Amino acid sequence: MTLANNNDSLTLYDETFTSRFLLGTALYPSPQAMLDSIAASRSEIVTLGLRRQSPEENGGAAVWQLIKSSGCKLLPNTAGCKSVKEAITTAEMSRELFETDWLKLEVIGDDYNLQPDPFALLEAAGELIKRGFKVLPYCTDDLVLCQRLVDVGCKVLMPWGSPIGTGQGLLNRYNLRTIRERLPNIPMIIDAGLGAPSQAMEAMEMGFDGVLLNTAVAKAQKPALMAKSFADAIDAGRMAHSAGLMLKRQTASASTPTIGQPFWHQNR
Repeated sequence: MTLANNNDSLTLYDETFTSRFLLGTALYPSPQAMLDSIAASRSEIVTLGLRRQSPEENGGAAVWQLIKSSGCKLLPNTAGCKSVKEAITTAEMSRELFETDWLKLEVIGDDYNLQPDPFALLEAAGELIKRGFKVLPYCTDDLVLCQRLVDVGCKVLMPWGSPIGTGQGLLNRYNLRTIRERLPNIPMIIDAGLGAPSQAMEAMEMGFDGVLLNTAVAKAQKPALMAKSFADAIDAGRMAHSAGLMLKRQTASASTPTIGQPFWHQNR
């Protein structure tokens, strides 16, 4: 059963989608593996970097045309940018080349764990929103940063689960639950660090609105099959959240009542 069957849609910047799985288009063993994975993921939004448009770099134009043929909405990113100026320049070039004002904003502050620079990210987000971009910022799970990003006009947030490409899953559940609870009306997509479908399911059970990932699918032994596994896990996690998870408790509680059973126990 898919989310579409449950009439449970995702709305981002006034556009509605039936899938809550956003997929990256890098690192696949072949272009066909990428296309097969996109199809298997049931994703309606795919991310891509500006460099893929360049015909001089590794057949970038051909790859771009393949991505376009998927029929998915394009979400260009500013991957690799390390300053406000660089991110804004890349964003403007992406808008012209890909003909979209949607943008996954990345401003990296540390080369070791690829953590976003919170100060540059906030500045760049504010300026790009003024320029008419629909900004989806890749950010850390910091409550104050998330609040400030909303204040400057971001209508979607994409906090990391853990550093990009690590497969560590949700490292700071307290922070993630906090931002989810404190900003209940802002769509939130877990972006980066997930390595297994079970981790994506947990994120959805926590109340997040979607999942964006790349490496976990692209580097799997069977990318398309892994993409389907993530898609199913995301749907299941969303349905579980919608159904309402039982509250955890410290003491056991029998599911079968003892009153009326056809036997009795003597005290010893």
